[in-house]
Amino acid sequence: MATALRRGARIALALACAPSALAFLPCKAKADPVADFYRGKTMQMIIATSPGGDYDTRGRLLARHMGRLLPGDPTIVAQNMPGGVGLAATNYMASLAPRDGTVLHMLMQNMPAHQAVGGQGVKFDTRKLIFIGNTTDTPNVINSWAETGIRTIEDVKTRELIVGAAGTATPAAYYPAALNAMAGTKFKIVTGYPGGNDVNLAMEKGEVGGRGSNAWASWKSSRPQWLAEKKIHILVQIGLKRHPDLPDVPLLFELASNDADREVLRFISADTAISRSAVTTPETPPERVAALRKAFMATMKDPQFLAEADKMGVDISPLSGEEAQIVADRIVAAPPEVVARAKLLLEGTGK
Repeated sequence: MATALRRGARIALALACAPSALAFLPCKAKADPVADFYRGKTMQMIIATSPGGDYDTRGRLLARHMGRLLPGDPTIVAQNMPGGVGLAATNYMASLAPRDGTVLHMLMQNMPAHQAVGGQGVKFDTRKLIFIGNTTDTPNVINSWAETGIRTIEDVKTRELIVGAAGTATPAAYYPAALNAMAGTKFKIVTGYPGGNDVNLAMEKGEVGGRGSNAWASWKSSRPQWLAEKKIHILVQIGLKRHPDLPDVPLLFELASNDADREVLRFISADTAISRSAVTTPETPPERVAALRKAFMATMKDPQFLAEADKMGVDISPLSGEEAQIVADRIVAAPPEVVARAKLLLEGTGK
């Protein structure tokens, strides 16, 4: 009798869990290993700069919203890790951070090119870092401070312009050096500032007459009043196409005098396509990578995220993790002759 009752109960439960309009008994939900892993977790968003700049702004903005769109609803906490102008944070991601999808990093855009030319301090391979997505393809720009009287790049061919940079292995040092070597400009580069905000302060104090690089989107979000009051002049934009906001500002590679130089300047410019990317650690399980990439792209379309980004003046023009990975890998795999010339240039030894 008891056996028959148990058999009857199993049959009833099976019928209840079958897809039927008559099914009304509760069924156990299918397990979601990704949600189970992230549920209750506190994730990290590693930011390689000091607080206040564009990387920091975007990293914290992404951290505030992306967690609720991940299975399991984890919390994401931002953590600044400046050092070596991006090298410390990238090396941490490559060798020390947990390889489980709980750590994200706003990768500084020059890391693939710095690796390609054999830059000092590289203990990572960006081909092994996993790109989750890119928030913008905004160009970088070189600017002058209005009080210098320099308004165009042609002015810098006849007058010296002192520009500030946060370290030597950064676009803020690379771009002016490239133009000096290949376009006949007279930039004087002052390195060693802790971050971009420090260079901004130096411009205001008259210590330098410009900044060797900043994202156009960063100027729009962090110093809109400077643009409105024409306190800065944009001299050059670095990208592979002119930005709609800057139709009359030349691209870096457009200033080259021959095809060989243009290829080098294109190589230096290519990373703007992945200028504000989030990555995670090597060997992260594929199902978590897929979830992170899906949540990233969902965040880029999320009304709450977009509303806050708009309020902050942060432009959003996303690229998927898969697409960003291709761009980064192509930079590392650039033709040897182009990389060799870029290496000589970026080391300050000329062409």
